[in-house]
Amino acid sequence: MLGPDQPVIIHMLDIEAAADSLNGVKMELIDAALPLLKGVVATTDVVEACSGVEIAVMVGGFHRKEGMERKDVMSKNVSIYKAYASALDQHATPHCKVLVVANPANTSVLILKEFAHSIPEKNITCLTRLDQNRALGQISEKLKEEFVARVQQRGATIIKARKMSSALSAASAACDHMRDWLLGTPKVCMSFLSFLFFWFSSL
Repeated sequence: MLGPDQPVIIHMLDIEAAADSLNGVKMELIDAALPLLKGVVATTDVVEACSGVEIAVMVGGFHRKEGMERKDVMSKNVSIYKAYASALDQHATPHCKVLVVANPANTSVLILKEFAHSIPEKNITCLTRLDQNRALGQISEKLKEEFVARVQQRGATIIKARKMSSALSAASAACDHMRDWLLGTPKVCMSFLSFLFFWFSSL
């Protein structure tokens, strides 16, 4: 995601009830012996998670379920993102780049901009890249009139099929988003509407 030569320390934050599982993820990362992974912080303490981070990929929140619209999860996520915006504001680096993956992403971006004053607005984005990747996938199937509708409803279609929201495609799009943002690309779809959370800090 950050290029072939960038060492990272991963900070992972989850709720107290998931602490054991989170520690298991930490052990798995360590056991993978990834050459660019220079450290792992697994914590339920938001201050520890946010301290010194340079990139925040926010994939957590109340998950959208089958039959739910984005507005249905909005109120549940507002309080979550207020708290974490304040933590990022006080403990992340001033040049921290933030990517919101969890829906409603646009609303969460606005909350972060309101409560994370030390982070420049241009550094807070949301994951419209997933729609771009979905669009490319649909184009490859040579659709015509139904193209826009199928892209718009793709998330709901996936939820209906697997009973959970998009995971692999969203993770892939998040990597694409951050890589293109940091390393550059001629064309990119990025919104500047300008818990497992993962934060990265370079060495």
